[in-house]
Amino acid sequence: MKNPIEHLNKVFDSRVRLGIMSAVLVNEEVNFNDLKDLIQVTDGNLASHLKTLEENNYIRVKKGFIGRKTNTTYLVTKAGEKAFKAHLEALEQMIRKIQ
Repeated sequence: MKNPIEHLNKVFDSRVRLGIMSAVLVNEEVNFNDLKDLIQVTDGNLASHLKTLEENNYIRVKKGFIGRKTNTTYLVTKAGEKAFKAHLEALEQMIRKIQ
C-alpha cells in the first residue's frame, strides 16, 4: 500500500459512524438505544448517521417487536465489514509510517 490516505473511506470520517461501525462489527446486532447510549448522541443525530451507513450498504436494519414495543437493531453487512476493515488498515498503515 503506497499511500494509505487514498484508502481511507470518507463515509467513516465521522466519529459517530466510526462508533456505530465498531459496535456492529464486534456484536451480532445492536439496538438503537444501546447505540445512542454508547455513542452519546441525540436520536436525530444517530438516525442520520445510521441512514448514511444503510444507504452505503454498510449496515442492515432489522425491525421487530419486544412484546408490544418496537425494537430496531442494526447489523453489519459483508460489504460494510470489508470497507470498515480496509479503512482501519489504512489508518494503521498511516500510524506505522509516523512511528
